[in-house]
Amino acid sequence: MLTALAPAKLNLFLHVLGRRPDGYHILQTAFRMLDWGDRLRFSVRDDGVVSRARDMPGVPAETDLVIRAARRLQDWAGVTQGVDIDVAKVLPMGGGLGGGSSDAATTLLALNRLWGVGASRRQLQALGLELGADVPFFIYGRTAFAEGIGERFEPLTMAPSWYVVVWPGVGVPTAEIFAAKELTRNSKAIKMPTFAMHATRNDLEPVARARYPQVGAAIDWLSAYAPARMTGSGACLFAEVGDQQQAHDIAGACPDTWQAWPVRSLDTHPLAGWAA
Repeated sequence: MLTALAPAKLNLFLHVLGRRPDGYHILQTAFRMLDWGDRLRFSVRDDGVVSRARDMPGVPAETDLVIRAARRLQDWAGVTQGVDIDVAKVLPMGGGLGGGSSDAATTLLALNRLWGVGASRRQLQALGLELGADVPFFIYGRTAFAEGIGERFEPLTMAPSWYVVVWPGVGVPTAEIFAAKELTRNSKAIKMPTFAMHATRNDLEPVARARYPQVGAAIDWLSAYAPARMTGSGACLFAEVGDQQQAHDIAGACPDTWQAWPVRSLDTHPLAGWAA
């Protein structure tokens, strides 16, 4: 049996450069993991069955990324063992924190070791990309500057940080935001050495703010304490703060209709060494 963290991620910025003929958007972003997220427990079984220990409201087992990830690795590697997976959800769904993608990546990494598959990191990233554009980042497993559809990475070195993450009580569908006609899709490419928070933005944020007023209200509230920005396609937003105490103080002042968490950065995925 193994229990493992599936860490949340932040998009420190997110620029949309264009759109490919297959519909995927060409992006530039900086990913950073957080030492906070869902927790998954894996119990290997001998009968080849892949199952989850508890139902997830609104997510049938057949569409659950965790189950899909386990079965994809099983099929790809010809594994005869199975697994029971228990997901203790912490991250809000539709929050832009990468919860489902991180759960899938942790599943691939964990079962790579527990099943004795021995797949390389690149092989797992390729399998992960079939499941979702953010999955390869979590398998890459460290702070990164990302390009393409979010699957090409360069390592970023950043000082440890504390953040306040706020969920404004609404889920934002990723597909809706990326499909919006008003979405800006012509941002100019930047080079990693020029990356700076003050010179970047999240191109998806204006669309989410216009369609989900709660997002804009929460950003405005958090911005009174520190520069705030939406992560991913929303709905969650974040601000970097000076230290742990400040993070706790701000999170404690969050309006009751929302949720806020004081969280710290995570440089390396807990299972990063589980793929060569």
